[in-house]
Amino acid sequence: MTNNEITFFAETNFRNQRKKFGIKTDDRRRHMYIIGQTGTGKTTLLMNMLVSDIMAGHGVGFIDPHGDMAESLLNYIPKERIKDVIYFNPADMAFPIAFNAIEKVDQEARHLVASGLMGVFKKIWPDVWSARMEYILNNTVLALLEIPGSTLLGINRMFSDKIFRKSVVDRLEDPIIKAFWTQEYAKYQQKYEQEATAAIQNKIGQFSSAAVIRNIIGQPNSSFDFRKAMDDNKIIIMNLSKGRIGEDNSKLLGGMLITKIQLAAMTRVDIPEDDRKDFYLYVDEFQNFVTDSFATILSEARKYRLNLVITNQYIGQLVHDQNTKVKDAVFGNVGTFVAFRTGGEDVAFLEEKQFGPNIVAEDLLNLPNYNVYLRLMIDGVPSRPFSAMTLPPIPKPNTSCADEVIEHSRKIYGTPRDDVEKMIVEATNSSEESPAESKTEFKTTEPSSVAMFDAVCVKCKKDIKVPFKPDPNRPVYCKECFAESRKEPARGREPMRSRQITEPDKKPRKTVNLSELKKILENVSKK
Repeated sequence: MTNNEITFFAETNFRNQRKKFGIKTDDRRRHMYIIGQTGTGKTTLLMNMLVSDIMAGHGVGFIDPHGDMAESLLNYIPKERIKDVIYFNPADMAFPIAFNAIEKVDQEARHLVASGLMGVFKKIWPDVWSARMEYILNNTVLALLEIPGSTLLGINRMFSDKIFRKSVVDRLEDPIIKAFWTQEYAKYQQKYEQEATAAIQNKIGQFSSAAVIRNIIGQPNSSFDFRKAMDDNKIIIMNLSKGRIGEDNSKLLGGMLITKIQLAAMTRVDIPEDDRKDFYLYVDEFQNFVTDSFATILSEARKYRLNLVITNQYIGQLVHDQNTKVKDAVFGNVGTFVAFRTGGEDVAFLEEKQFGPNIVAEDLLNLPNYNVYLRLMIDGVPSRPFSAMTLPPIPKPNTSCADEVIEHSRKIYGTPRDDVEKMIVEATNSSEESPAESKTEFKTTEPSSVAMFDAVCVKCKKDIKVPFKPDPNRPVYCKECFAESRKEPARGREPMRSRQITEPDKKPRKTVNLSELKKILENVSKK
């Protein structure tokens, strides 16, 4: 694709002469942002650009949180590009496509994956998110990233399955991550451990317990490689319909997919910039999926030839709890800005920051459908704002290849549901901790920082060390005797206040005469 190739998307009307115009490839690398209310024409503009890129043979990715556009786009796939399509549809439970967000991540990129996942989790679970939750979850993800074949299903297993946790920690090479599990987490008291991990287990459990999601994220090997798909000009249609898979599941999958695409683009650093093929990523209602790290994508994606076209309805969707990072990233980095009719709260901002003084708030409020005001990037320089009308919808082809596209994608990238569920059951089946296993999970060579005291086991009389100061009136057991005492029947068990400790110097108590005590008290009261 040459830098001067033009993608047409609108037309101007000057002195009753309509003139079609578009945007050059090099200018598209500075991204495009489209804003407008529902029903004003955003979908038509987005669909026209998508179809144009597909017809031109370009690599395309499309994330759709509603599903209607994704299904409609299948009808426009030409016969010669059927094999280029990867149709990622979680609602197709019969043939789930595998997507493992933590698969085969290079050591240098592991912290980026973990950070991306933390951003996604934080965005969709703000009601329970805390610094402690993020700290534990981040160390969990970083640990799993080191182990080949790990999936997100391993997060909860790290807390519930001691054998699995030990097998993971024993293989860790990062000294900091390993120290967290062997020196910090291993010393958590049971009650504190449950309190610290309960929120993580609840939220991850809700996400992974749904078969529609579990069968996708639970497969260790992804069905396709994003880097290869970008280099081979594939068409990745991601149907994340909220109505079919749930809003939280849609946001979580979309956020992880965007993170994976970003990392895949960054690996292109190994080839010269001029040899990198342009890949166009369209994200409808993008505020559902982006996190604070989105600024990095907007600022760095250009050199990796990842070109974004993003849409949403109003600016307020880009601000979360007074955090304006996403909003600032969009208005600070996007080259081409297109505005359909917007609401009253947005027009003042757009007039001041984007279009003024020639275009005022009233102009934006009164825009007819399919009409826009835009600031177009032309040869790397933003144009003066002007008005235009978007092109009419591209007619659907007489013959649709949608069924063939779906069938081919299922055959190449999907796996029968029964096979997937059987594999997940085998992978997650874990045995319980054996009785003979030591209570200490991990061996550490460092001396304990806890003070130890000398004591004698009340049962076997063996000298032992205990992490508390012994009370002469309470029995102390060694580990073996304590375990045996726990197994004894309740009737045969000695009470905790054992009288085995002899007190030879103690005198027997004198019996109290109540009559004498009464007389003494009466005399005291008279005085």
